[in-house]
Amino acid sequence: MFWFKNAIIYRLTKSLNWDLIQLQNQLSDCAYKPCGAQDMSKFGWISPLRDSDLLYFSVGKQILLVAQKEEKILPTQVVNKEVNSCISALEQKEQRKLKKTEKQMLKDDVVMNLLPQAFSKNQHTALWINTEQNLIYIDATSNKRAEDTLALLRKSLGSLPVVPLAFANEPGTVLTHWLTQNSVPDWLMVLDEAELRGGQEDSVIRCKKQPLEDEEMLSHFQQGKIITKLALNWEDNLSFVIHEDCTLRRLKFADVIREKNDDILKEDFAQRFDADFVLMTGILSQLTENLLAEFGGEKQREQ
Repeated sequence: MFWFKNAIIYRLTKSLNWDLIQLQNQLSDCAYKPCGAQDMSKFGWISPLRDSDLLYFSVGKQILLVAQKEEKILPTQVVNKEVNSCISALEQKEQRKLKKTEKQMLKDDVVMNLLPQAFSKNQHTALWINTEQNLIYIDATSNKRAEDTLALLRKSLGSLPVVPLAFANEPGTVLTHWLTQNSVPDWLMVLDEAELRGGQEDSVIRCKKQPLEDEEMLSHFQQGKIITKLALNWEDNLSFVIHEDCTLRRLKFADVIREKNDDILKEDFAQRFDADFVLMTGILSQLTENLLAEFGGEKQREQ
């Protein structure tokens, strides 16, 4: 199962029709196809569930999609060596220096010739649609990767009106208040990792394996610094790092959660996948609801 390690969350600004037969047809138009001999990269949908023809996995109001990106790896050193060799040979043959455009054409030819021999790097990105709450969660380490996956979904559906989920109260201000006023919510525990930014010097301070309530930390707050990242633990559920842009990174589900469905036989892969997906989406939905409550709800945007 695709246990999310990150969650970049987006709000659907209007409800869409998630008819599954229609969705399968739409996703099929952008299904992943392996790179051909002259392709640098390919990007498309694959089946989330092993040995399934469906390009989605659905339980109740929750839909899981997985995008695969294949990129050919051509080391710069290898390309440059071959290009320089071709340039030298042609300049010697024609007894003149090649123009910039001619060198670029040679480089393009070299790349095309090397592509069939190149290795491929494959990257999978999971996307979960909570159709009940009109939220989309993407397991991505960067905003660009998340936006690329959204763009693929938008291309598949024809339209995808989304905005990043934002809290009403500034996360940095709230997180800083939690520590300075000893007002961390009862359901959360602060871990020993944070990032602080701002103040007179506008510097960045990264703290790891350091108590966040000690005098040194308090002095940083007194200088006007605020928390931009904070590691937290929700007991018996998961630990995570919350960022000032409302994204959740380094999700680590508790062992008691990951082992909850161990009674399902390994051979019954589909049933275990189903049970784990229900478990994960339930926890992340509740976490989102809890955080929205702690941060004053969702930020209202101008229509």
